[in-house]
Formats: sequence, C-alpha cells, structure tokens
Amino acid sequence: MKYKKIGHFLAAMFFLCSLPVLSQIKDRNIDEIKEESLYRAENGGAYPLIGLEVPDVKEALGMIKTRNPDEWASAWSKVAEKYMRQAQQASSPEQASMLYKKAWRLYFFAQWPAPTSTGKMQAYNKALDAYLKYTQNFDPPLQVIKIPFEGKEIVGYLRLPKDASPSKPVPMIFAVSGLDSRKETVADSYSQILSKGIGIFVLDGPGTGQAPIKVSPTAERMLSAGLDYLTKRPDVDAKRIIFSGVSFGAYWATKMAIIEKDRLLGSVAQSPPVHDSFQAKFVEKKLSTPEYLFDYLPATINVYEGVTNVDQLLSFVPKMSLKDQNLLSRPTTKMLVLAGVNDTQVLLSDIKMLMDSGDVPKDFWINPKGGHLGREVRGWTDANIFSKVIIPWELRLLEESGWKR
Repeated sequence: MKYKKIGHFLAAMFFLCSLPVLSQIKDRNIDEIKEESLYRAENGGAYPLIGLEVPDVKEALGMIKTRNPDEWASAWSKVAEKYMRQAQQASSPEQASMLYKKAWRLYFFAQWPAPTSTGKMQAYNKALDAYLKYTQNFDPPLQVIKIPFEGKEIVGYLRLPKDASPSKPVPMIFAVSGLDSRKETVADSYSQILSKGIGIFVLDGPGTGQAPIKVSPTAERMLSAGLDYLTKRPDVDAKRIIFSGVSFGAYWATKMAIIEKDRLLGSVAQSPPVHDSFQAKFVEKKLSTPEYLFDYLPATINVYEGVTNVDQLLSFVPKMSLKDQNLLSRPTTKMLVLAGVNDTQVLLSDIKMLMDSGDVPKDFWINPKGGHLGREVRGWTDANIFSKVIIPWELRLLEESGWKR
C-alpha cells in the first residue's frame, strides 16, 4: 500500500502528554496532510475521504494553513454549507437527498478523526443533522432508535425490509463503528443488504459518536443491551442476527462472538485487535503509522474511559486484551475474520491467535497486499471488500441456517 512520506511534526495536542513518550510519536505536518488527503481523494476516494469529490477537497484544503483543529473543521464545513443551501432549494426530494449526502460527508470529514475541539464538535453535530436530512426520504425508512441505558441512552439506526412484520420476522445485521468511523458511515455501507430481505441495526462503538459510555474492559455491555432490544422486536428473527465490526469495532465483534455466542448466528470482524495489538510497546509504535492520515493519538485517547494523556493510554490499553480476559479459550459463534498483511494498526499475530482459538471453524480472508481492514488504495477498496466478501459471507451463513428470502 502506497502512502506519501511522513514528516517529523510532533502532533499538537490540546491536552498535556508526557514529553518522553510524545517525543517519539511522529505525525504529518499540515502540508503533508494536505498532500496525502488530495492523493487519497484522487485515487478513488481512499479512506477517510470516501465519497468526497476532488474539487471539494481542493476547495477545502485551499482554506487550511495550519494544523489547528477548528481551522480544519471550518474549512470543510464551509464547503458543506454550500450543499446544504443547494439542498434547501432543490427541485425534488431526490436531488435534495443527494445534496444533503454530500454535505454530510464533508461535515463528517470536518470532525475527523474525532470531535476533540469546539469547531470539530460543531461539525459533528452538523454531520448528524445533514445525515438525517439525507435519509428522510429513504424507502424503506431509517428509524432513530433510543434505548435507555444506565441513566443515559443508546442511539442507533434501524432499517427493515418493506415486508418485515411479526408474521415475517427478518434476519438482522447488527453493526458497530470503529475508532473514527461512525454509525452513519456504517449504515450507509450496509444499506445495500436491505434489498436481500435483511435488516440493519447500527450503533456507534463505545467511546465514539453518540455512544453513552467510553471504552473499558466491560463496555460490551452497551452492545449486549442493543442485542436485548433487537431480540425483543417481533419483526426481527432473533435466531438470525449477525454482528459486524470494523477495526476497533472488530474488537467488539470478536468479544460479542464469544460472550453472546448463543444469541448470535455469526460475527464479522475486520482487522480485530485481540492481544498483541493492545500491548503498550506496539500501541506507542502504531501512533506514528503513515497508514493513518493524521491525529491517531488524540483519536485514540478520545475513546478510552478516564484516559487524558499518553502515559495513561499506554497503561490502560493492555486491560483490553481478550487473552488476558481469559476469553480466547471459550467457544465462539461462526466468524469471518478479515485482515491485511501490511496492516500497521493491528498485528497479524492477533489474527493467528484467533485462528488457534475457539471450538468451531472460522473463515479468514487475508489480503497479502492489504493494509488495515485488508484494504488497498486501488483494487480491494472498502467498498469492494464489503460487497464482494462480507455481504456474500453473511448471505451464505443465513442460507446455511435455513433462511429463505
């Protein structure tokens, strides 16, 4: 996987980080961020610039001069606002929807990789608004679901095939976002499966988006609460629910495949960190990977419970190990595990650990040329992996269970 050169700019954090550790962490400077962003946009919209048009990218980048997060948010938001205005004057609901979609993707990138400043939080809220405007004429409709949880609420999106009913309950994909993706991006990717007669239920992963709790060794309880909700719906086939997660979401997909084995038909884990990837030495190293566009450190710190600096992060992350939680020796539901040999964020040794664990055969898709999630800038893109590997596996698993559309 080709990426542009990485510089030696020390990421400017707005929280205090320990200097001995921070001095070893390298990140792109603003010129390198702009160069790499344009490179990815011009090469098929490689992550995280999926769906962004090159002229819009050039317009936003032209307004950015520094690494200030609010300046970044403001530039992308200004381009998004153009589409919001056009959508309000659109000649048809279909045209308005497509314009809102463009605005949503730009606002999403304005807050990327996490809403860790005032401007980025404003952009995130605008992204939510634009996304819901984009979806308001969906057929089948998108429902915003709110589940009471520990004095707060879990916010998710539900879409069911048109013919779903208590007399014809449908299988479900229960998907969760990763470190810097959001339920909106995941719901958009999974929308294609609705035509197969399968519903989708999507949540932000712990510590991200609108999730009510941060990442901790017990944060999967939020996802189990989401599963409780699904299994109680009369229009959902409770015996045919498949969990799905990418990156950090794949960690939860792996853990749910174990602790919720009896309630899940299967689980898809795309580049799941398991044990070695949570060791402090590797975490410190991967914070400098050029595979990640920029600001891996603040995005990572942002998701963890009680973590505000690098030292706390490196002390906390080993607690997430599924091996040290004594889970890898337990049975799992059926799984599809995807990975890339050149992944700089999740070690292949973790994938090997999954190969050797559990009690039922797992399916593995490993791209010898792929990076994180098995993706490439060209060829095996996120969209291709999704449509050609993940969804066909899910359909096959459902058919093997006796499901007929």
